[in-house]
Amino acid sequence: MTIVPRVRKRAARARTPRVAAARVAMTVALAFAAGGARPDTTTAAGMFGAGHLESTSGEVIYQQICQGCHMPDGRGASGAGRYPALAGDRALLSAQFMALTLIEGRRNMPAFGGKSQEGFSYIVPTLDDEQIAAVTNYVRTHFGNHFKGTISAAEVKALRRPH
Repeated sequence: MTIVPRVRKRAARARTPRVAAARVAMTVALAFAAGGARPDTTTAAGMFGAGHLESTSGEVIYQQICQGCHMPDGRGASGAGRYPALAGDRALLSAQFMALTLIEGRRNMPAFGGKSQEGFSYIVPTLDDEQIAAVTNYVRTHFGNHFKGTISAAEVKALRRPH
């Protein structure tokens, strides 16, 4: 006996009206249990609740958003996922590389430049050009990094793709 017919049967069963009805019922039950509540993005701060962060301090932005994955010391982490170290990362030699990564995201890192965040189960904060420049300049000069030069908000703005 081959595995292929069994897989096809399972796939066909997943499309039955009974399974579809169960999925709809589960979705409705979860929505009802949550009371239709959505996070208040006007006052929340941090990675999992901020619609927009007010601070323009690179250090504060790093602490409230970045260190949750890249760790307070910038050395990254691994476990449930892999979060690369920012300390000693030669890719940060280019301020434009880091700013573009923040704007558009990279691999499993969300985009903080205001792009659609489909696929993420939390609201990703939107950083403006000044904030992206500030956190880029902060990371490039901390955690043992001593990269020369800075990036300005105007240079960050020039990196953004037109909508």
